[in-house]
Amino acid sequence: MEESMKIVVLDGYTLNPGDLSWSGLEALGELTVYDRTPASEAADRIGDADIVFTNKCPVTARTVAVCPNLKFIGVLATGYNIVDIDAASRAGIAVTNVPAYGTDAVSQFTIALLLELCHHVGAHSDSVKSGDWESCPDWCYWNSPLIELAGKTMGIIGFGRIGQGTGRIAQAMGMRVLAFDAHPNPDLETDACHYADLDTLLAQSDVIVLHCPLFPETEGIINRNTIAKMKDSVLIVNDSRGQLIVEEDLRAALNSGKVAGAAVDVVSTEPIRADNPLLHARNVIITPHIAWAPRESRQRLLENAVGNLRAFLAGEVRNVVN
Repeated sequence: MEESMKIVVLDGYTLNPGDLSWSGLEALGELTVYDRTPASEAADRIGDADIVFTNKCPVTARTVAVCPNLKFIGVLATGYNIVDIDAASRAGIAVTNVPAYGTDAVSQFTIALLLELCHHVGAHSDSVKSGDWESCPDWCYWNSPLIELAGKTMGIIGFGRIGQGTGRIAQAMGMRVLAFDAHPNPDLETDACHYADLDTLLAQSDVIVLHCPLFPETEGIINRNTIAKMKDSVLIVNDSRGQLIVEEDLRAALNSGKVAGAAVDVVSTEPIRADNPLLHARNVIITPHIAWAPRESRQRLLENAVGNLRAFLAGEVRNVVN
């Protein structure tokens, strides 16, 4: 059965634009990889395949219904809301995800965003290259305020693996950490890291970082009301989910100066749309959802996705979400 098994990857390009190998999946069956698949073509491309992997291409109830050979849906990410889990379960199809593959990468990128807000390294480099330093009457200059983080407080909303990783780096830089999480673990507290309720975190933090999942209770958690509770000139960093922020409210706070700067790797609709409010905000850094994307992180994701399929074929349960 393994030799004739058909495996389809619907949207493999973002995971593997050519610097990784699909050999692990090729060893398990007849593999077809599409760089991208429009949602309307997913069912046709899956066809009579036994196995499908998807990153962001939806696998809907209709797709499940018209692909009768489908036995396994592997999500090439941690979040799996692009799969109709109920339909897959009714059809007896296992759905797996890949948790925790990018913890270090995302924590590192969070700090990169924060440091860019504090120093605007890229903008200053561009300024030098455009001739501003050679024509400067002084031996140095800066085009924006520079911020020292030591002694300041970082509030982390969501203190799971990634939040903890970011918190460790923040403490290493001399910052105090306040953590808000639905399931606090007192063993994680240190002299410089404590849990707090949300209002306390909002009121005391110089930097607020979002590392929480997108749930109904966290959607729009950054909004005009919560921003009003923050310190003036707070910095906000989000590389979790764009829908955690009411973008129009953040734009207003940035343009008024209430929020001194924001850095986001995610937005409410991706790819970003031309009418996104943050494109017209002051002091905002926007990157194209790349916190997860170092090669090392993507390699772990792919290896774990292959491992999920191997386990399924061996009759084992591994990272099955339904």
